Amino acid sequence: MSTWILVADKSRARIFAADKAASPLHEVRTLTSPEARLHEGDLVSDRAGQDRNPSVIGHGLNSENRPHKHDIAERFAAQVCEALEDARNQGLFRKLYVIAAPAFLGMLRHHQSPTLRQLIAAEIDKSLAGLDPAAIRKALPDIL
Repeated sequence: MSTWILVADKSRARIFAADKAASPLHEVRTLTSPEARLHEGDLVSDRAGQDRNPSVIGHGLNSENRPHKHDIAERFAAQVCEALEDARNQGLFRKLYVIAAPAFLGMLRHHQSPTLRQLIAAEIDKSLAGLDPAAIRKALPDIL
């Protein structure tokens, strides 16, 4: 059973494994949220409609069901934690390090089960999801 390292931000989560205490990282899984990369304006297809009632002048109709960046990131954090929980149930890792952008780290904490939380050896609040494995390894303790 290996040590896993989750490196994530609001749009991408990469899971790496290290088989030995000082070994290099190899990527085992990547999860993405394409919606999270969109701009807020791209999340809606059109602007709010207009009321055609002649007695109501100049009032637009507001859509309360349109997605917001925060909601998309929350759903992605839940998806990431669900994937980690499945792997934990299969016994695929014995220890977990979590490296995530500060705001996304808080979202991940919100969705972690108590059992998963017990396997977390350390958390690092940095946005490193776009870096190569060697650079990510440098942010971790020498001995995992």
